[in-house]
Amino acid sequence: MTDIAPSASEVFSFTPARPPARAVVASIPHAGTGVPDALRRAFRNAAQARLPMTDWHLGRLYDFLPALGVGVLEARMSRYVADLNRDPESRPLYPGRFETGLVPVTDFAGEAIWATPPDAAELARRRREVFDPYHARLLAALEEARAAAGHVLLLDLHSVASAANRIAPALVEEIFLGDRDGATAPAAVPETFVRAYAGRGLTVARNRPYKGGYITAHYGTLPGVSALQIEMAERVYMDEDRPEDPDEERLERARALLREVFEECLERLAPRGRPLAPEARR
Repeated sequence: MTDIAPSASEVFSFTPARPPARAVVASIPHAGTGVPDALRRAFRNAAQARLPMTDWHLGRLYDFLPALGVGVLEARMSRYVADLNRDPESRPLYPGRFETGLVPVTDFAGEAIWATPPDAAELARRRREVFDPYHARLLAALEEARAAAGHVLLLDLHSVASAANRIAPALVEEIFLGDRDGATAPAAVPETFVRAYAGRGLTVARNRPYKGGYITAHYGTLPGVSALQIEMAERVYMDEDRPEDPDEERLERARALLREVFEECLERLAPRGRPLAPEARR
């Protein structure tokens, strides 16, 4: 494989909050579909080239967030190039459980991704050129919001296929909130989201089977930062058998519902132009 050397705009996009901003930053690390040609040719087969581990269409689904006063950082590169929600030093997030790494070499079914797995130099290059720039921008956004308001809430947004895989059994609930068993956010944060989702007919699980990945675990331990991972079963907003082809009617219904959820939660936890509510501060 050759040096991918992407520009910053190829790695991520950042959409600032519309003023007055809330003390909230959203991260969407797995919605990217960009794969440099040199890496695309290295996929083991056509099935992997379809990027089945993608969090499809989340940028569109959450495009209302800046208008609600939330800055949004969204990955452009696929997690197949570098997974922005994995520990860069390969420390396990779920000891004893199957996990994919900073550069995944198998998919969630355990199937090989690459014809030839990337070597150490390639891993280091992808970390330097994709992982590090995304996290530098995320840290800058958090520091800016924290400086203005004293404390910041990080929402790490994901979606997940409903079928069973090596990580988890088939998903029963529709929403999965993770705060590393209470280590990264005070109870009021997930509880507020549970009530808002449930009030609109969505079932919610907390810290099972997803407790939060590297982004939640790492930034949620920083002073002045609370962090919550929000996973959503893809069946809520799309046809999981046709992931690349959005179901516009279903997506728009889900988008409208999610906007209601976030408006309700943000008004309680992070009023516009004001510090986080005391119960939202870790």
